[in-house]
Amino acid sequence: MRNETVKEMTRMFRALSVEKRVEIVRLLSNRTLCVGALSRLLGISPGAVSQHLRILKDAGIVEPDRRGYYVHYSLAPDAAAMCRGVADSLFKTKPESKKGDRECVAERRNAGSRRR
Repeated sequence: MRNETVKEMTRMFRALSVEKRVEIVRLLSNRTLCVGALSRLLGISPGAVSQHLRILKDAGIVEPDRRGYYVHYSLAPDAAAMCRGVADSLFKTKPESKKGDRECVAERRNAGSRRR
């Protein structure tokens, strides 16, 4: 697996590893919302919402849309497909080598015989 793919996976999983961020994604799946509305719906400060949105934006999950003084956020058009693709590629990954698995088993056996 390429290093860039691993970085993309890690960025997406980290972005979705916080309950409030998952709630933000759920809310944005229904409609576009600004920071103030998200703050009221989630019961957290606008500053906290902004920090969560920055992380979701960096992961490519949400997109900002400036409307006058306000910035409204929505899910990126390809967010669902991207998340599915990242998760699928993680579970379709083949082990690098079966030899490594055998070496681990042999090491455990050796360690067990030394303890006796």
